[in-house]
Amino acid sequence: MIGKIIGAVAGSKLAKSARGMGGPTGALLGVGAATIAKRASLPVLVALTAGGYFAKKYLAKNNEVTTDPATPPKVQAPAL
Repeated sequence: MIGKIIGAVAGSKLAKSARGMGGPTGALLGVGAATIAKRASLPVLVALTAGGYFAKKYLAKNNEVTTDPATPPKVQAPAL
């Protein structure tokens, strides 16, 4: 029970800095994370952590805007 309380407090604090989430949502996610960490085996926890890391890297790479100084940006012609 203490682990769930700590998870809820930590989740609430982290959710306040995340976009699109509030304190109660983070608290629920923190409780869920504490429950999963308690019941899951070590290989499952490692796989979840690695999956989250690689998903974050993949999404950051896809959202990244690349600009090459050698090529000018494409300009679309105005619609008539």
